[in-house]
Amino acid sequence: MYGAIEAGGTKFVCAVGDETLSVVDSVSFPTDIPQKTIPQVINFFEKYRDEMIGIGIGSFGPIDIHKESPTYGFITSTPKKNWENFDFIGTLKEEFDIPFFWTTDVNAACYGEYVAGHGKGLRNLVYYTVGTGVGGGAIQNGSFVDGFSHPEMGHMLLQRHEADNFNGTCPFHNGCLEGLASGPAIEKRTGKKGYEVSQTDVAWEIEADYLAQCAHNTTLILSPDRIIFGGGVMKQAHLLPKIREAFEKKLNQYVRTPDIETYIVTPKLGDNAGIIGCLALARDQKL
Repeated sequence: MYGAIEAGGTKFVCAVGDETLSVVDSVSFPTDIPQKTIPQVINFFEKYRDEMIGIGIGSFGPIDIHKESPTYGFITSTPKKNWENFDFIGTLKEEFDIPFFWTTDVNAACYGEYVAGHGKGLRNLVYYTVGTGVGGGAIQNGSFVDGFSHPEMGHMLLQRHEADNFNGTCPFHNGCLEGLASGPAIEKRTGKKGYEVSQTDVAWEIEADYLAQCAHNTTLILSPDRIIFGGGVMKQAHLLPKIREAFEKKLNQYVRTPDIETYIVTPKLGDNAGIIGCLALARDQKL
C-alpha cells in the first residue's frame, strides 16, 4: 500500500492506494493550524501502518525541496503564518519510518496527469491550477523542472487587459497571474463568485486573456507537449474555448504548436490529479 497527502491551503486530502494507483480509502478535512491538522493525518494512516511502504506528499508552499538543505521538508515562507517554517516531513517521520516523496501540490497534480492522465506517453508537460491561488508545475523529459527552488509560475507578470482596472490580490506583485486570475481575483473584480458570473460578462474575456498570456509565455519558455489548466476556476466549461482563441491570437503563428484542441486542455483526472500524483510519487520515488 502507498500513502498520499494532498496538502492544500484550504483542505487536506489523505488517501491510501495500491500499485495500480487505485484509491482504497481516503479522507478530507479543512486545513487548520498544524497542531490540529497533522494529528488528523497521523490518525488516518495509523490503521495502515503495517501495510504502507511509502507516502507521497504534495504541499502548498513555498516549500524546501532540496534534500541537502537543513530545512528540507519544511513549508517555508508561506502566507499561512501558522505553517511558516513548519517541519512537515520531520514531524511525520517521527511517526512513520518509511520513505517520503516531497513536492509541491501542483507538481503532484502534474505528475498524476503525466502517469495516468493527459500527459501519459508525453515527454514534457506543464500543469497549472487556477483556484484559490495559481500555481504551476512542469515535467521535462521525465523530471520536475526546478533549480534553487521549485517554480512559482503563478507569479509571472502579465500585461493588464485594457478593460481591467482591478489592482489584483497578490500582496507581493502588482499585476501577476495569481493576483489577476485566481478565484479570489474574479470575486473581488466582479463582486460575485465565479460560478455566479454570467458567461457573457467581460470578466471572462479578461480571465481568458490572462490565462492565454500564461499559456503563451509557457509555450515560448518551455515548449511543452501539452498545457493543462486545472482548479476550480476551470470548471466553467465556457472558459477553455476562450483561452484557446485568445492564445492563438497572441501567439500569431510565431511557432507551430500541437493542435490547439489537444495542446491546451483541462485535467483528465479532474480533482483527483493531485492525490493520484502523490500515490504515484510514493510508488515510483524517482523524480
